[in-house]
Amino acid sequence: MVSKGRSEQPVELLSIYPTLIDLCELSKNPKLEGVSLQLLLKNPEAKWNHVAISTLGQNNHAVRDRRWRYIRYADGSEELYDHQNDSNEWENLAKGKVDSIHQKVINRLKRHLPKSNAPQRGG
Repeated sequence: MVSKGRSEQPVELLSIYPTLIDLCELSKNPKLEGVSLQLLLKNPEAKWNHVAISTLGQNNHAVRDRRWRYIRYADGSEELYDHQNDSNEWENLAKGKVDSIHQKVINRLKRHLPKSNAPQRGG
């Protein structure tokens, strides 16, 4: 059971603006990438079919859902962690021979990776 007003679903900062638009009942902007969090604000335990994506440097992405975190690096290497059984991410389930169950999870999360990547700016 989750405490009132708190959800265990991973979300993105990209969702703040769409959420505000939704809460203020303004016209939706189809150019926005995030999704409104209003459903989770109303019911923190609602069914949530969205993932959170984070990027660190060009072509290094992580995709997170409630249970799993999949990471793919620019060099093609991968990591998969089961947060239900390994919240500290000690065991990379994508290392070595990957069993069919974990391969299905990887394939599902991999579909959410960005299709294009802007070049990283120097700094």
